[in-house]
Amino acid sequence: MIETVITRRFGLTTPILNAGMAMVARPDLAAAVSNAGGLGMIGADVAPAEALRAMVHAVRERTDRPFGVDLLAPMITDAHLDVLAEEKVALCVVFWGNPTRAQVDRIKAGGTAFWMQVGSVEEARDAQALGAEAIIVQGMEGGGHNRSVASTFALLPAVRAAVAPVPVVAAGGITDGAGMAAALALGADAVWCGTRFLASHESDAHDGYKARVLAAGVGDTLSTTLFGPEMPLQPMRVIRNAGTDEWAGREAEAMAATEGQTAATLQTPAGPVPLPRFSVYLPTRDVEGDLDQLCLTAGQSAGTIRDLKPAGEIVAEMTRDARAVIAALARRAAVPATTS
Repeated sequence: MIETVITRRFGLTTPILNAGMAMVARPDLAAAVSNAGGLGMIGADVAPAEALRAMVHAVRERTDRPFGVDLLAPMITDAHLDVLAEEKVALCVVFWGNPTRAQVDRIKAGGTAFWMQVGSVEEARDAQALGAEAIIVQGMEGGGHNRSVASTFALLPAVRAAVAPVPVVAAGGITDGAGMAAALALGADAVWCGTRFLASHESDAHDGYKARVLAAGVGDTLSTTLFGPEMPLQPMRVIRNAGTDEWAGREAEAMAATEGQTAATLQTPAGPVPLPRFSVYLPTRDVEGDLDQLCLTAGQSAGTIRDLKPAGEIVAEMTRDARAVIAALARRAAVPATTS
């Protein structure tokens, strides 16, 4: 067990959360992380409120442990907030913009903890002013939508100093126990891991997408605005593919030049839905098409991941290895200095 203010707040045995990754952090993953002693997260992304409610129910069928929901600020509706309150969700994380104060008040009034994810000291101060009960600090090496101004381990202590005593959570580049121990040493109260859990059995990512993560090196991602006719010109860290290579430096032209082109099809209960070339929709198990023209979000830490594992095993291994690293450092610190 590793104890922090976050583990005490939610009754966890380890301060690990899976990132609420759009499209791929769904009930199976959230429940697996919570059942392993961490705090599992659902990515609500563009899901309407009733779809979110169904996901909450699905998690509850798989675990009686606390879990949370990740909301994109531009997508929040009153109906989403109704779901949080009515279903008594433990945690709501808001990302990619600020919620209104009225929205924050509604989240808290329902008994749900309110956190925000940020990429700069300025954003962290805004989050603190809005009443965030903890702040997730995303470094520029993190995958997905990312406006960070610095690496995780440069930004984390700066944010902690700026918003103390608000707890901070490290995000970006953390895939193992050593990274977790380093984050805790820099003052993090928990870690928020995306790419490592994307490459888990329970993530909803397409098998081919997971294979690209396992094959990637640390230099095989880039930050680009290429993806997302649905959310134009938003920076995202993704795995390089044929699409990013072809349009490097010409991202602003890509939307117009490829308008009307379809790269894949999403299979839904209502029938197939075409996905435009460079869609922001990530390749899930229900997507069929050309992965080289789709968005493969991942952090630079993909280069350290070489196997798929059950999410519960990832949580247990990270916790065990972090404890071992911390213990080893304590032993080093206890050894008297020798004189020559």
